[in-house]
Amino acid sequence: MDMKVVILAGGLGTRISEESHMRPKPMIEIGGMPILWHIMKEYSYYGYNEFIICAGYRQHMIKEYFADYYLHRSDITFDFSSDNKMTIHNNIAEPWKVTIVDTGLKTMTGGRIKRVRQYIGNETFMLTYGDGVCDVDINKLEEFHRSHGKMITVTAINVHQRFGVLDIDDDGHINSFREKNDNDGSAINGGYMVLEPEVFGLLNGDDTVFEKEPLERAAEMGQLMAYRHEGFWQCMDTQRDMILLEKLWESGAPPWRKWE
Repeated sequence: MDMKVVILAGGLGTRISEESHMRPKPMIEIGGMPILWHIMKEYSYYGYNEFIICAGYRQHMIKEYFADYYLHRSDITFDFSSDNKMTIHNNIAEPWKVTIVDTGLKTMTGGRIKRVRQYIGNETFMLTYGDGVCDVDINKLEEFHRSHGKMITVTAINVHQRFGVLDIDDDGHINSFREKNDNDGSAINGGYMVLEPEVFGLLNGDDTVFEKEPLERAAEMGQLMAYRHEGFWQCMDTQRDMILLEKLWESGAPPWRKWE
């Protein structure tokens, strides 16, 4: 059975231009397609086609996008002369199953994950953020997670960024997880996580920030592992990031695009 992919797509996205005030950050486009689509195409390339999207801010826009998805991706004849018939000629939509859940406007990341538990069931699942693309081999990430038997694997990126910092020992155990300081050059949590259902035991209510108590607690328990990724990773946190990703797409060989 294919592993489900949970995508956190509910935040306000206030750091980017005027555009993010009109739409959720995961719906901001690179090459004419939402960054959310790019992330889903990455997972789909590796055989993961079932998605649970944790929506919040302007969640109706995400629902409407997928409601019309096959219309946007296909050639269509509208025949008004015979009962307003609509014919779809070349449906090139992906083999995706997409569940979009309104996880609340102000719910924190841990609370959003807790709210979609019923759609995940008692099984291992993938989790990532709706605003970052990379060229990690997701099959190898899953293999690594299966090999160590711990509760959580995060993809560790070495980059000067503004996210949680990982203290990783030689065999991949994460000994501590903390918020980032400006002068850090340490590995950071780049998303692309694999989690066992036991993680729900670390999540409380809507105000649970997944990157704080749950991950800190998992590290203390020896249940947090790092999959080191030396390749490309980029989140869309600022307008400068958005411009960079657009330029990479226009180059014709964006590093995250494995699909054709």
